[in-house]
Amino acid sequence: MKFSGIGGQAVMEGVMMKNGVDYAVAVRTSDGNIEVTKDKQKHNRDTINKIPLIRGVVAFVDSLVLGISTLMISASYFEEEDTKSKDVENNPQREVSNEDIESKKRAKEIAEMAVTITISTVIAIVLFMLLPYGLSKLLTNWLDSPNLLALIEGILRVIIFLLYIVIISRMEDIKRVFMYHGAEHKCINCIEHGLELNVENVRISSRFHKRCGTSFLMIVLIISIFVFMFIRFDNNLIQILARILLVPVIAGLSYEFLRIAGRYDNKFIEALSAPGLLVQRLTTIEPEDEMIEVGIQSVESVFDWKEFVQSIELE
Repeated sequence: MKFSGIGGQAVMEGVMMKNGVDYAVAVRTSDGNIEVTKDKQKHNRDTINKIPLIRGVVAFVDSLVLGISTLMISASYFEEEDTKSKDVENNPQREVSNEDIESKKRAKEIAEMAVTITISTVIAIVLFMLLPYGLSKLLTNWLDSPNLLALIEGILRVIIFLLYIVIISRMEDIKRVFMYHGAEHKCINCIEHGLELNVENVRISSRFHKRCGTSFLMIVLIISIFVFMFIRFDNNLIQILARILLVPVIAGLSYEFLRIAGRYDNKFIEALSAPGLLVQRLTTIEPEDEMIEVGIQSVESVFDWKEFVQSIELE
């Protein structure tokens, strides 16, 4: 099977697909239409992408920034509708210009992105770094093995992550995001298996994919267990700082594994990919046909799937 290199992400009522530096956000608006925003990541990573580990750290940061910005793009479609309706209600005689809306939208997006990144970083550090470490330290009176404590800390980190996913998955808006997440995976799987990209073929494709961000996070959590077993300090503050500072290194290692997992199929890779694929049972839900249509339009905006499928047929 040939590796396509296309990746994506679910957003609010839509799907983002990325191919190289090109990305597109397709959103189903409240009037039933599909709106598509296309853009490019404004940087050249050709040199960095050849350096193992470093490319993973850069890709991790890029995906975080792109993920938040595309969520803002999808949200802006609905905020724009609200802005228009409120302005018309408050000023029925005033014509609302697109320039006014765009200006408000840009200012709000910048502010929201800054706040979102800050809050998300703080929550991630507290939930997935400080809390598991603090809980494991409570066991020092009964356990004197640093390796065993590091293992327990890692297991607690995984449990907290899973509980977090279970809790947010009960929110109606998140359920719909997870359905679009399923549509994204099914579209990519449809192409990579050499099928024509249409609703019928996407519907029968799997909603699980080894290159998923969920799998990446699970790999990060698992690799972190072994890294923190070997890198230890006596001072608690230094221990916590080390865990935060080592996140990019762990992300780099995890990225390299996902690259390998995306290119090869064997029992060893399947075994290592299994935890991430299991968690995808929580983070992906079978989508509706209308959601699949959004995913298809997002793919077609950045990727020539017909040429790719034809190349598979010729192999």
